[in-house]
Amino acid sequence: MASMNEKDYYEILGVSKDASTDEIRKAFQQKARKLHPDVNKAPDAEEKFKEVSEAYAVLSDPDKRRRYDAMRSGSVFSTSTPGTQGYSGGYGGYGSDPFSWGGWPFGGMGYTGRRSSQKRSRAFNPQAGADFVFHIDLDPDQAKHGVKRGVTYQHYTSCTRCHGSGSVMSDHPETCPTCHGTGHISIDLGTLFGFGEMDMVCPECEGSGKVVADPCPDCGGSGRVLTASELVVEIPAGSHDGDEIRIKGKGNAGTNGEATGDFVCRVGVPAERLTQRQAMGFQVLGFDLPFLILGALTDMLSGLLIFIVVLAVIGLIFAGSSGVTGHGKTWWRHAGSAFVNGAVQGTFIAIFIMAMVSCTASIGNSGYASRMGATGVHV
Repeated sequence: MASMNEKDYYEILGVSKDASTDEIRKAFQQKARKLHPDVNKAPDAEEKFKEVSEAYAVLSDPDKRRRYDAMRSGSVFSTSTPGTQGYSGGYGGYGSDPFSWGGWPFGGMGYTGRRSSQKRSRAFNPQAGADFVFHIDLDPDQAKHGVKRGVTYQHYTSCTRCHGSGSVMSDHPETCPTCHGTGHISIDLGTLFGFGEMDMVCPECEGSGKVVADPCPDCGGSGRVLTASELVVEIPAGSHDGDEIRIKGKGNAGTNGEATGDFVCRVGVPAERLTQRQAMGFQVLGFDLPFLILGALTDMLSGLLIFIVVLAVIGLIFAGSSGVTGHGKTWWRHAGSAFVNGAVQGTFIAIFIMAMVSCTASIGNSGYASRMGATGVHV
């Protein structure tokens, strides 16, 4: 969900920035009547209804509107020229207003000495950093002897100014002033439309119930910034397709001081992979095997022989489409996996078919015996 200061609630409701409370209420009534899901069946009607309800919840409350207006003065909706909004310097420059600050919701490109027009959010939402996954393809010779590769990658690192906490001066987050720590806000629509009460995620804390008390100007309160790093990855000799090299703590930093993810290098050796036709061929051969076995065990082999032979021919043609000689153990392991997958599928279908045939034969014999008994004929 977008943060409160990422949206222009005045534009959403279609009112001016100095609109009165009555004008805001009337604008909301008009839009809500058109967008309510019970009336408007458009796919995006419900989402738009929630958006205008969110805008009304903020702008109809004097305290929330005051904080929102203060917040907007330093956001992308500011009326000053983008890129020229000055940072006053020092922590006192933010004043007592909790919204007069800047920063990406998940970290920025670093503090540049001016307040940027980047998206900002002071929600306190600690989450562990994700792994950074890098894929590299090698030829058979490189995989056999090993190789070193230098990698330049962009990821989130812990903010050095606030040491990853997101707050420069305060050690603890504050209770969200908009939802009072619940993480949700409620809008009473009963007096307007009779629709009752609507509950939604708080746009200020984004559902966490807490906000950063003193947001860091470098990371905007997230505790991490986006940066470029260099790393040398050493792929050992004897690597195979699908291997992973994991380097601890070199992935994305978590938000608000949470753990950092790992750098994961996934090795690909195209020569060790089956082509799509080969994989299909081994699956067909595996699929064919249960019919051959069950047919032989139930004396139905003669009836299934043509089906079994056709599948075997198709499987062999596909599996051998690019040759089956000269491949290593990894290639054959992939082939075996495809064969087993096909065999599992074939087993279930073969058992089902055999059960249906047996059930049909049993019903036929019972019906025949019943008819013979009704006519007084004993066999």
